Amino acid sequence: MNPVNGAYIYLDELKSNELKPVDSIRVSSDGTFNFRREIKQPSFYLLKSSENNFLTMLVEPGQKITLKAHSDSLNYPISLKGSKGTESMAEYNKTLRATITKLSGLSNIYKQNVDKPELPKVIESLDSLAQIYLGEINSYTKKYIDDNLTSLVSLVALYQQVAPSVYVLNPTKDIIYFEKVDSSMFSLYPDYEPVTSLHEQVKELTAKMKGETGGGAPTASGSEVPEITLPTPAGDTIKLSSTRGSVVLLDFWASWCTPCRKENPNLVNVYNTYHKRGFQIFQVSLDKTKDAWMNGIQEDHLEKWIHVSDVKYWNSIVVGLYKIESIPCNYLLDKQGRIIGTNLRGQQLQTKLAEIFK
Repeated sequence: MNPVNGAYIYLDELKSNELKPVDSIRVSSDGTFNFRREIKQPSFYLLKSSENNFLTMLVEPGQKITLKAHSDSLNYPISLKGSKGTESMAEYNKTLRATITKLSGLSNIYKQNVDKPELPKVIESLDSLAQIYLGEINSYTKKYIDDNLTSLVSLVALYQQVAPSVYVLNPTKDIIYFEKVDSSMFSLYPDYEPVTSLHEQVKELTAKMKGETGGGAPTASGSEVPEITLPTPAGDTIKLSSTRGSVVLLDFWASWCTPCRKENPNLVNVYNTYHKRGFQIFQVSLDKTKDAWMNGIQEDHLEKWIHVSDVKYWNSIVVGLYKIESIPCNYLLDKQGRIIGTNLRGQQLQTKLAEIFK
């Protein structure tokens, strides 16, 4: 490790819901350090210099791990020996980092075109590319899990993110992989806390999905969508049915959802164009916190239309009610609340509304 004068390195044990501090040591003047710990079963540890600079390690009894890394990028070591599990996770991180870099590039393109008239077309193109990149890392992660089903690294792969709270695998859509890992890991390590935590999560997920055999959102044109009754940011409760008499875009989004945020300028555009002619937007957030939700509304200038949320992330009541597997997701409804379009974005939405309000 390249030396940083007076720097400390910390070792934390990774539990299911917390990091347990284990040890710390000052890096020597030549950049070296050493930890020693006795363990009885394979366990996850974080080697870190700060909250944002760490290496996740899968340590097994008897292993001696040696690594060389730059002090500001522990997660991407120059060399690593002595732990196949840690080496495997480091290799996965390289592919994940490449995906994150590509997605960041799309964000930069969006920022460069935010004030240009061709923005809706740019957003549509960027959205398509983002879905391709997310699909690629999703497929790669599934293969990685299949190739490592007897290793605890498969458990870590279930919870990888391309951005804060933007996960590679969706617990509902990709439930089969959560079940695969649970089945394998619970048979091998039934007493290891992260494994038992996954086991309980999978039981809850499967029970929830079995309980949702009826009442799913219809997708056929002409079908009436289920009622939604949720609070607004101000705390007032409002029903979707209160919008009857208007053509309504029922839009599911979240402030953490990059494709959603990229589509929002298009929603502002169509709302300003058609609202006085009978168009309304009923936007439902899957945010985790009210602050994040309200900040997203303010930053994207969405204050003019209707917003509701129970602020429960993927545990929101609308996820099961509408069988939502990913966002953005939307339904265009006629004046009686019947579906006349599904997942219309960018130019497609503009064209459809132009036909309706011609």
